[in-house]
Amino acid sequence: MAGQDRRLAMYGLSHCSTCQKAQVALEDAGWTVEFRDVKDAPLSQAERETLLADFGDKLINRASLTWRAMSEAERAEDPVAMMGARPSVMKRPAIVAGDQRLLGWTANVKRGLGLPA
Repeated sequence: MAGQDRRLAMYGLSHCSTCQKAQVALEDAGWTVEFRDVKDAPLSQAERETLLADFGDKLINRASLTWRAMSEAERAEDPVAMMGARPSVMKRPAIVAGDQRLLGWTANVKRGLGLPA
């Protein structure tokens, strides 16, 4: 990665422990992380549409407390509208690094960004 721009955008929630761990690990590894708390700085409809196009249906975290608290009607909503109404339903962190689109903080995501898994 020497000589490459080591900047990435990370979307998540500032109080999310996984997002915090990911940001610290990435910064310690030399990445410049542009973190965006999607609750404090909501994504526009166009940004939500782009993320959904990039990540697909996996962007909605169906294991989250937010999802489990939703009614069947709410779960049937358009995912773009759902993320607008309930930002915490988005799986996180969502990472955009160059042409890479990575979701979560798994061993595969870490390896994809050059970190030890």
